[in-house]
Amino acid sequence: MNAPAGREMPPDPEITELEIQVGDTPVGGLLLRPPMATALYLFAHGAGAGMRHPFMEAASRALAERRIATLRYEFPYMAAGRPMPDRQGTLADTVRAAAATALQLAPELPLFAGGKSMGGRMTSTAAAEAPLFGVRGIVFYGFPLHRPGDESDARADHLADVSLPMLFLQGTRDRLAEIERVRYVCERLQDKATLHVVEGADHVFSVLKRSGRTEAGVQEETADAVAGWMRLTTGTGNR
Repeated sequence: MNAPAGREMPPDPEITELEIQVGDTPVGGLLLRPPMATALYLFAHGAGAGMRHPFMEAASRALAERRIATLRYEFPYMAAGRPMPDRQGTLADTVRAAAATALQLAPELPLFAGGKSMGGRMTSTAAAEAPLFGVRGIVFYGFPLHRPGDESDARADHLADVSLPMLFLQGTRDRLAEIERVRYVCERLQDKATLHVVEGADHVFSVLKRSGRTEAGVQEETADAVAGWMRLTTGTGNR
């Protein structure tokens, strides 16, 4: 991925593989920490693809260009090769274990959490049940508000119990989150929610060729949005 215009590309950081203990179950983790990192993002995968998926890799690299470290991790079902996600309690416990590991790995960095689709929703679910110690905010890469054709917003009900600021990255072609309904959810959350709309993107942030946009361009846009929001949330300005 090319460096953003006007920004010198930092040396390509190496990925460190590690284990996160979820009760008696170890799951994998991937730490990508660029030089002079300013924050750490705990990055959970979606329901159907693990932490090594190309989207997760590209998003992590784009954030690293902006001096944001990432800790990707797997839920137990994905680590075991099972097709169906774990129960919600296990998923939330995994988020908590990963957050604790992140604090141990980089206690000096502001910690944010979230993830792609289900990973983001399980992060906010855990935060709604009890505070995620040390976490400053939640970033959703495509919050899965509803099933295709469903009119219920029940998946967002728990967000009212989340005390952290939240950033929603949402595409206008997302069949799991009709954009006007996402706007309504964010309006209900008031100052806790920031919505960044990605024109032409679907739930996996793909864009149509006829739009004139590229997936690499979308990655750059979303990474810029995340980096800017984290600076505002931590009060670090343009650092």
